[in-house]
Formats: sequence, structure tokens, C-alpha cells
Amino acid sequence: MIAEILAVGTELLMGQITNTNAQYLSRRLNDLGVNVYYHSVVGDNPVRLKESLKTALSRADLVISTGGLGPTQDDLTKETVAETMGLKLVLNEEIYQKIRDFFERVNRKMMENNVKQAYIPENSMIIPNNNGTAPGCMIEKDGKIVVMLPGPPKEMSPMFEETVFPYLEKKTGQTIGSRMLKVFGIGESEMEMKIMDLIKAQSNPTIAPYVNMGEVVVRVTARCRDAGEAESMIDPVIEKIRERLGTNLYSVNGETMEEVVVKLITEKNINISVAESCTGGMLASKLVNVPGVSKVFEKGFITYSDSAKIEILGVSPDTLKKYGAVSRETALEMVDCLIKKTGTRAGISITGMAGPDTAPDPVPCGSAHSPDALKKPAGLVYIAVYLDGRTKCAELKLNGDRERVRHVACLNALNMLRKMIIEVRR
Repeated sequence: MIAEILAVGTELLMGQITNTNAQYLSRRLNDLGVNVYYHSVVGDNPVRLKESLKTALSRADLVISTGGLGPTQDDLTKETVAETMGLKLVLNEEIYQKIRDFFERVNRKMMENNVKQAYIPENSMIIPNNNGTAPGCMIEKDGKIVVMLPGPPKEMSPMFEETVFPYLEKKTGQTIGSRMLKVFGIGESEMEMKIMDLIKAQSNPTIAPYVNMGEVVVRVTARCRDAGEAESMIDPVIEKIRERLGTNLYSVNGETMEEVVVKLITEKNINISVAESCTGGMLASKLVNVPGVSKVFEKGFITYSDSAKIEILGVSPDTLKKYGAVSRETALEMVDCLIKKTGTRAGISITGMAGPDTAPDPVPCGSAHSPDALKKPAGLVYIAVYLDGRTKCAELKLNGDRERVRHVACLNALNMLRKMIIEVRR
């Protein structure tokens, strides 16, 4: 089956938003064994939209459109698809009632133009939208399948997963099993070399590595008759990858680093506290985003300035004066003071330079008056991790913008704690 993804929206052409939908849909269609040959983007213009749709139908068996299903005058996808395929638009009473119920639930007045969203091409299959007012629909006619989905990713992706994916799975006659492995601590090139023989020998299951913001993701996918067979095919491949990557492989089911760490410390009943400078609360935020972390997370301190490090944690002014806020010595003293203050079994401190390196005052963490203010480069980060009487400290030289430096620093901190726990278990 050949597919084309047709994104509708002038805002996409103007560069106001990024077309992440196409990336997501391509990945999931590949999981189904559907060949995506074309990506197209067209603005909110009925003439050009019709031309693009005709072109897509002439060269693809499956066309998935995103966008243009809203209530405004420039939302024309359903109308244009219906006209192109020779179908009438009909009012769907079920959709109409759901839209009315939605507005009543959120205590907002339903506008007249919202009724437009309840009209769908005749003989089409409804794709429920549980996160918005714009339902999608699917049309199967003359050997072609057209799927219409809304533009917002938070609406589009659940609709695809809940309705479209199972529908297409039956059409392809295949069951797709897929596992997402996450790797941290080695780069993509090094990781690829360690599993190169597995990648070269792949057929079914397939192995697909890609980089994702400071870590490497490996997707292992099997095409087979049922889910049980898929797992039996995937598991041996994962074990071979684990043999090559060791503890750098931290997840085989797509969990985030923070989810893995929270699970570990919860199982071991290890309570934790954190003290952050350059990450500005990002580490604590990652931890508290994990359900159930309240059982183990005690306290978090943002000690951005030198004075905060002194007054809140109890870091010695002499340490800051002699070594600077961004130093191994300060990181170690921060975590030592943190543990004395909180009494937790585990503690993490982070201090560093998040950037940018071109700023006149390149001290995003610590005080602008620190002696190291103009000497230490952006991306320099020190992390100290304490666990049950043992302390480890790491120096990192990270690249990228502020967001990336802070994010990767947090991943490194959590990974250090993860490995310390694993060492104890061994």
C-alpha cells in the first residue's frame, strides 16, 4: 500500500508551525508496513487543495490529510474531499449532539459555525475526537482510502492510534509488534558500531536507531501473524542489543529516564532530594511528572545565586570565592549540605553554565559576580550524586542551546543515580 500525507494549513507554508504530524504519521505507517512515498503541504485554498488531493489520489492508495476540520470559513478539507470524490455532505446527528455536549460541559456557548463540524461526507466512517470538537472521518471508494484528521497533534495522534491504526492494521493483514529501546551514555555512532552486525543482518525484525535530544532511541519492529509471535521475535533481538550495550541500555519499553529512576528508587525505598542551580528546577520537575513519586521525593531547592547556595544550603562562601559557583568543589559541597539538611538516602546537585556563550554575562547559573563568570565556557556542568554514604561527581562539557544543556544535564544526573543503584544491586 502506497500512502501520501497531505497537510492542510497556510500557517504551515508560512513557517508559523512545524509539521510534526507528518513525521509522526510516517513513523506509524512504516510500523504497519505502509510505504509513505509523498509528503505534501497546501494552504487553506479550495482550488489548490482540490488539485493537491487529485494528485495524491492519482499516485497513492491511501491519503491521510491533517488540518482544515475546524469551524471557520478557511477549514475546507471535508468540503473539498467530498466534492473531489463526488460525495454529499450530510449532518451527522451523533456528532452534532457530542459537540453540543462538549460546549455544555465546558460552560461555553456553542456558536453557529460549530454546526459545520457535524457535517461529514456520506458513507464515511467517523473517527471520534475525545480531545476536541472536530471529528475525523474515513472514506473508502474506488480502491482508494482517504483519512481526514484534525491538525492539532494532541487531537490527531490519539485519533490515529485509537481508530485509524487498527483499521489499517486489518487492511494490511499484518500484526506489527514494536519495542522502543532507549540508550544513554554513548553517542549514536559508537552505539551503531556496537550493534552494526545486527543492523546489517536485519530483515524481520527490523532495527532502526535515531537520536532524540541527548539520547539514542532504537526501535525494534516485527511483522507477523499475532502479537504473541511479535514478542517472541523481538525479545531475542533485544537481548543481543543488551549484551552489546550493557547498562547504557536503560529502557526496553520506551520509558523516560525519570520513569526508570523513580521506579528504581521506589522499589528500593530510597528517598531523594535535589539542589539545582543551572537547571532551575527542571530536574525536580522531571521527577514530579512521574506518578507515584510522592512516596520517595522529599525536597527540591533552586539555589541559582551564590547567596542562595550559602543561605539555603549552607555552602561555604570560601568555597565559592576560591573555586567559583561552577566547580567540582561547589557541586560536592552542595550535595553534602543537601544531605545534611534533608537526611535523604539519595541526593543530586547540579551547577553549571547553560549559556549562551555569546552573552555579555554568560552566567545563567550561580551569581553574575562569581570569579568564574567570564572564564568558564557555556555547557560546563558539574553534577554530584550521593547515595547511602557514597558520592560521585562528574564534569560535563555539553553543547547546544540553554534548553538542551539543562535537559541533558538532568538526564546525566538521573543516569548517574541509576548506575549507582545498579552497582549496589550487583
